[in-house]
Amino acid sequence: MQRKAYVPGTAVLLAALLAGCTGGSGGGDTTTDPKPGDVGATTPVAQPGKYRTLPEACAAVSHDSLDSLLPGIKQITDQEQRDTAYEGEATLTYDTDRRVGCGWKVESTDATDHLLVDFERVVSYDNAISDDARAQDIYAAKEAAADLPAPAGSATASATGSASATGSGSGSGAPTPSSSASTPVTGGGTPSAGTSGTPSDLQPRRLDSVGDEAFLDDKLNSASSTTQQRTVTVVFRTSNVLVTVEYAEQPTASAGAPDSKEMQDKARNLAQKLVDRFND
Repeated sequence: MQRKAYVPGTAVLLAALLAGCTGGSGGGDTTTDPKPGDVGATTPVAQPGKYRTLPEACAAVSHDSLDSLLPGIKQITDQEQRDTAYEGEATLTYDTDRRVGCGWKVESTDATDHLLVDFERVVSYDNAISDDARAQDIYAAKEAAADLPAPAGSATASATGSASATGSGSGSGAPTPSSSASTPVTGGGTPSAGTSGTPSDLQPRRLDSVGDEAFLDDKLNSASSTTQQRTVTVVFRTSNVLVTVEYAEQPTASAGAPDSKEMQDKARNLAQKLVDRFND
């Protein structure tokens, strides 16, 4: 009879222990961290760029374009040498899926012409930044480095003109930057109302109809005591690819500066053909 008297007490003790364990387990569930694979813990991945590969740079420029940009090619009488001139020379690169380029240099009776094309495919390694957004940042840095003049009629250009007018009316007698004879002429060509003696439509500038965004730069440098070299550069972006076209010409004798409009037209035409090649 005494053994049966202890059974109810034991049952009560077990029930209390079970209740305590159940309560502790419920409290612990509220602080459990989500597993790394849970849907709520995933981070959205930015979109990859449109282009996954690059074209072969030396084959990207047609013979017709090379004939226009490098007139000396058609003056080469030896067929083997002419074929070699058309081929160009590939730029040294270690990852042809990310960057490729090609250069040409041809002499003619009047000048030596250089052409360089460079393709860079941008890949973002940040899941929060798309390839296109990263390419936009790199393009913006290239444009800023070119230090393009403010477009005529813009607020910046107007402010600069007002400051120059105020300075010229002062009685200090000190020359203002706009009146200095050493100010370099960037664009060349026939003098007009342009701020550097260059027609406004030939000034270094942004281009509205080449790729997603583009700019053109035009520099004239002294190659020797008697000749000047002009270099026209067009940089454009199409999705996550940046393309640079650099076209330079140096006369073989003292024949004045290479024509700015003609060189700009040729460089822009090639850039547009490269845009079309990417869109095919």
